[in-house]
Amino acid sequence: MSTQNEAAVDQYERIIKRARDRVIEALAKNMDLYGISLSVGHLYGTMLFQDKPMTLDEMGAAMGMSKTSMSTGVRQLLEQKLVNKVWMKGARKDHYEVEQDWYQNFIDYFSTKWRKAIDLNVHALRRSKSELEYLREKEDLPEELRRAVMTDLEKLQHALDYYDWLSRLIDLLESHEIFQYVPKKQ
Repeated sequence: MSTQNEAAVDQYERIIKRARDRVIEALAKNMDLYGISLSVGHLYGTMLFQDKPMTLDEMGAAMGMSKTSMSTGVRQLLEQKLVNKVWMKGARKDHYEVEQDWYQNFIDYFSTKWRKAIDLNVHALRRSKSELEYLREKEDLPEELRRAVMTDLEKLQHALDYYDWLSRLIDLLESHEIFQYVPKKQ
């Protein structure tokens, strides 16, 4: 290959690296918004651009980090269902690859987080609603307090209606019915 061709190839490789690094950085920052550390987000982005599954050693070399750090990061990505452990014939070490279905990643991540929030908040709302309904039935409740109870009950019902809606939205996501309303690009 001529020197001129080598220079062009080097330039092309730099452009590819810069483009990948930009995407990796954006993904890492985005994942940080959802409670995944920046370094684990960088690991995810690095794995995304691999053409094959990676071992922890390969990840550590690519990231310039320890195998222990890679193990911790991969475990977090596995818990979030963002990577998969894959079997490689003849390999003794575990290999991992990025889950390519980003739609399912979104569904899994947000369904889990939102259901936890719903359960926690609905429990508190129902308990408070029950206590306020008890007060509402009291004959000797002063009118000023009765108005406060009624206002609070209205707010609590509004919140319960919201969590019911959110639960139904999650059902649409998990059943994939959402794609009837917001189709995936083919």
